[in-house]
Amino acid sequence: MAITVQYVVTHKGVEKLVTTDKKEADQYDKMLDAADNLATYIDAKGIKLDEAIIEELSVMLAKNKDAVTKLLKGTSATDVLEAESADVVKLKANK
Repeated sequence: MAITVQYVVTHKGVEKLVTTDKKEADQYDKMLDAADNLATYIDAKGIKLDEAIIEELSVMLAKNKDAVTKLLKGTSATDVLEAESADVVKLKANK
């Protein structure tokens, strides 16, 4: 019989990630904390959006923090998006 340790990341009572990798769980939890901070900041600045949209936007920004940082430092969106697409490996389907 094998024993497997699982790390479960929950956010607002919802299970978001189950993994056997503690580092991955910690990173995901930290990203969710950053997203919560972003959502609070957006709301405090008077931008009124539906709660689901704020959550989706803040999670997207937190997941892409490196790209967002580059944008805030003046890198063009085109350059950032091109660099991201270069990271994606496209495979041709076998015919």
